[in-house]
This record gives sequence, structure tokens and C-alpha cells, in this order.
Amino acid sequence: MKKIGLIVNPIAGMGGKVGLKGTDGIHILNKAVRLGATPEAPAKTLKALKKLLPVRDRLVIVTCSGNMGQEEAENMGFRTNIVYSSKEPITNSNDTKLGAKKIEEEGVDLLIFVGGDGTARDLYESVGNKQLVLGIPAGVKIHSPVYANTPEKAGELALLYVTGKNMVVREEEVVDIDEEAFRKDMVRTQLYGYLKVPVDKKFMQNKKAPTPLNEETTQKAIALDIVDHMDKDTCYIIGPGTTTRAIMQALSLPYTLLGVDVVMNRKLIKKDVSERDLLNYVNQYPSKLILTPTGGQGYLLGRGNQQISGEVVKKIGKENIIIVSTNSKIIELRGKPLLVYTGDEKVDQMLKGYYRVKVGYGMEMMYGVGGEY
Repeated sequence: MKKIGLIVNPIAGMGGKVGLKGTDGIHILNKAVRLGATPEAPAKTLKALKKLLPVRDRLVIVTCSGNMGQEEAENMGFRTNIVYSSKEPITNSNDTKLGAKKIEEEGVDLLIFVGGDGTARDLYESVGNKQLVLGIPAGVKIHSPVYANTPEKAGELALLYVTGKNMVVREEEVVDIDEEAFRKDMVRTQLYGYLKVPVDKKFMQNKKAPTPLNEETTQKAIALDIVDHMDKDTCYIIGPGTTTRAIMQALSLPYTLLGVDVVMNRKLIKKDVSERDLLNYVNQYPSKLILTPTGGQGYLLGRGNQQISGEVVKKIGKENIIIVSTNSKIIELRGKPLLVYTGDEKVDQMLKGYYRVKVGYGMEMMYGVGGEY
């Protein structure tokens, strides 16, 4: 017998037809219901499960109670093992996380989940990349390439996997959009992590946001994001590195790859500056510091950019530090924090914490900064 996990976010997609651009948060769900929204996820789950009927007698569906999977699986005649029951009448993100964890602990061959980008985030936070998963698209926002193109395609791909077809397994991005901003016609996406999925281009969707083809393309995308959002009359201190170099190239300005350059109003103020230069500028103008980690080491400060001293950083302020990085640099760290070593213990301690790291145009991920003390 094969064990297939199934978890359904029963409210996923309810905000779509009533124009709410998502269903994140109980107040939005209540509004969707008042506007006449009805559940979308159960029917889409049935469409996927129908494709597994040829092997129904060889499967056990490990799932959650009620409308989180049990009802759909038993409706299609599958044998079920219920490992989680929600205590609330309306399920929430926490139920998804707890249910997914319980299912993963049962040692399922594949965990199928039904929802949108918020559901994918919940799966990532709960099981990370330990468990092979496959998304059935049911949400309003489906940016993440962890979903099949349709519920039917999800069922077909799951059938191929459980019947032993060899296929590529790959970690794909979990991307979500800020619903509140989206409702104001602003698109703000963020990379949250990666889920391990079976990959077949005939079945799986691409990421909705542009996918960088290589490092250089990613760097250009990050650079355009920075340039498009530069504040007027603000001194931008641009640290060394190929990712930061792309910013100078986007501005069509001369630069120094291994030094520190200063820009204001999209014009070069000075190239290859010293600590004294920097102190002069930050004492005169509002300033922001743009840094990228060193590949393989993960240092933000203290490796090749000592002119950005503890004194300079104190003047600039932690809130005015912008970190840019390609995904590959972050992946190489394997969860280890980015490092700072300014020579000033108090400054290094001040810099610890989580930052938004720009990893593409309009894309950010949260990542930790530690220290050497």
C-alpha cells in the first residue's frame, strides 16, 4: 500500500470571484462570505482525486478531519487515516501547519496540498523541504511554482509518481504576494523558501513572477529595483561586489568593483571612497548603505569593505541598510546567518537580527544577520 498525504485549505480561493484578491485573514473571509462567496477548494480536490481512482485500492489517504481532506477522500471511496482534527469550526493557517506536520510524521510517499500561495507558505513553515509535496491550485494567488497547472494535472502527476514513474525532484520557490498592497493595485511579492516537488513541465506551472535565467539576470533585476526606488537627495553608499556593481551599471555610472562608491540623485559623487569620505557624507546627508554578502562566506561587513566602519554604520543607522543578494548566495549558506565584523562589538551586536534581502525585482526574503562575538 502507498501512503498519500492530503491536506485541504477549505477557504482557499473564496475571495477570487467576489473581487477580494485573496482570503488571507478572518475579516477578509467574513467579507467574502457576506458578498456571497462559496468554497472552491473541495470541488478542485475531487477533480484531482478522480485521477487517482485507477489505483484507489492500493492507496491509503493520510489526511485531516472534515473539510480538510477527509470528506473529499471518503467521497471518492478512498481508504483514509485521519491524523489531525481542527478544534475550530473555521480552519486557519495554524491548522494547515499542524495537519501537514502530522501527515509528514506518518511517512507518506507524497503530500498533496490544496490552496494558494498562503497555503504553500504554511507547508514550507511546517515541513520545509523534508517532505515531497505537490500543490493543487485552488487559491486566488498562485505565484509559486510548486503547483500543478490544474487540479486534474495535479492528479495525473500524482498518479505517475505513485505508479513508479521516474521523474525529477526539485526544490521550487514558495512566493507570496502582499494581499493588502495588491488590493491597492500594487504588486509586492516575496520569496519565503523552497518546497521539494516532483517536476514535469507538462504538469507543473512556472513561477508567475519573472524567473532569472542566470546570476547576471538576477543581479540586473535587483539593480533595477534599487534604481527605481532611490530617494531624492539621499546619499547611497554602494558596497563592493558583482551584485552591487549591477546597480552602478544600471545607472550608467563609473564604478569600482572592489571599492565603495557614493551616489546621489543618480549621479556619482565619488568613486572608491575612504572611511573619512564616508563620514563626511553621512554627516551631511541622509544616507543609505547597500551591501551584498561575500559568496561562500556570507560576510556583509568586515571582508573587503572595512572603509564602512562601525562609526560609519552608527551614523547611517540599522534601518537604512539595504541588503541585496542572488538566491544562490543565500542557498550556499544553508541557513547560517550573514556575518558582520566592523571591529566595534556594540555595532556588531546592534546589527544582529532579521532583514529583508532583495533577491529580485519586487522580491524579498527575510534572512538573519549574526555576528562574530
